[in-house]
Amino acid sequence: MDALAEAALAGASPDELIREDVPGEYLAAYLHAEDAGMFGDAPDKDVRRSLRIGRVPMPELAPDEALVAVMASSVNYNTVWSATFEPLPTFDFLRRFSRQGGYAARHDRPHHVLGSDGAGVIVRVGTGVRHWRLGDHVVISPSYVDDQEPATHADGMLGREQRVWGFETNFGGLAHYAVVRVNQLVPKPTHLTWEEAASVPLCASTAYRMLVSDRGARIKQGDVVLIWGATGGLGSYAVQLVKAGGGIPVGVVGSEDKARALRRLGCDVVINRNDIGLGDRVPSPDEAIALGKQLGRRIRDEVGEDPHVVFDYIGAATFGISVFVVRKGGTVVTCGSSTGYQHQYDNRYLWMNLKRIIGSHAANWQELQECNRLVQLGKLVPALSTVYPLDEIGEAARLVQNNRHIGKVGVLCLAPHTGLGVTDPVLRARFGADRLNPLRDPALPAPSARPTPVVAGPTG
Repeated sequence: MDALAEAALAGASPDELIREDVPGEYLAAYLHAEDAGMFGDAPDKDVRRSLRIGRVPMPELAPDEALVAVMASSVNYNTVWSATFEPLPTFDFLRRFSRQGGYAARHDRPHHVLGSDGAGVIVRVGTGVRHWRLGDHVVISPSYVDDQEPATHADGMLGREQRVWGFETNFGGLAHYAVVRVNQLVPKPTHLTWEEAASVPLCASTAYRMLVSDRGARIKQGDVVLIWGATGGLGSYAVQLVKAGGGIPVGVVGSEDKARALRRLGCDVVINRNDIGLGDRVPSPDEAIALGKQLGRRIRDEVGEDPHVVFDYIGAATFGISVFVVRKGGTVVTCGSSTGYQHQYDNRYLWMNLKRIIGSHAANWQELQECNRLVQLGKLVPALSTVYPLDEIGEAARLVQNNRHIGKVGVLCLAPHTGLGVTDPVLRARFGADRLNPLRDPALPAPSARPTPVVAGPTG
């Protein structure tokens, strides 16, 4: 660990941090462009083969950016997409971005540092930064927007240059340092550890926009909300948001272990997808209607009515069912397609029943701030289930790739162990550590003896 990182970890003052030199290189989890064709037609694109750990060059800081010493990060599904080079290599994103010239040109490198979540300490700010100072504890939004675009001022997600940090940009959060625009930052919740805080930003804010925001489903008290993948990162926060808003969450999961975890979250109705015959396959349109009828009967038996809203990020395997099962005038809100992007559904059940489909993507800065406030108030708690060290990023991402995880998989970056970063222990004690970690379970997968990760030296 370099001197600047050690100072940040030790809680150094701004004056102490500025005296330490920024290192020329830093440790990161990254992909290399030369590996983009490594999988070919292989049936199992094992991300442990493509994810590298090594030292990369430190980029120059732009005037509107901050350098964050990353204490912890987490794995999102975009890390899996990146590491399988699907649906296309992320180096294509970096090349397109770099054509803008100026500071954007930094992003086109033969390595891509991944990671779209992070919690850490600001150790440098650009010359144009006004509202942040060295030593501030922050969490990082994945929404990378251009505040000089007019559309951004209506909604940060509408700008043509909106990107996902650490996926469509370089210098992401699975590293000892991250370069971020300061309009990605919000204060770290004071009662959370580094790893807890890092498990929140992407998934919680995305679920907030989908369900609560004016740009999403705008759930209200009493709404029945069907949540697919209810113990995934997105689903775990969706369950909490529905409960906090006075709604009735109906969660669908794929195993009894996940069903037990979902009950710990307080989900009103828990359904194992195997019980309705769905399993892991993508159903045909006719099968989707038959499965939708079974699921609808099950939901009506439990709560007496059809769902007002369906929260769907699963995609091809569930979307036809979602459109069928949501009530007349109801809403299907989607932000992803982990089982496939090509959705089939019977349009008669959409138009004749006045249903709506809302596409949603990440969250704007205000939505992140509103979501972060709920975390600080204890109304929303981390979905963290297990934590890996950075040098085991391959195993952490493999867990997500195989859907063997529950909630969020955390990654320790500079933090040497879990439990650090709390600045308000009184508030933490008031909330209770157990309540803040409903998905942490000794039976869940945890770091153990694993294959040695790919370790590389400095790269250009």
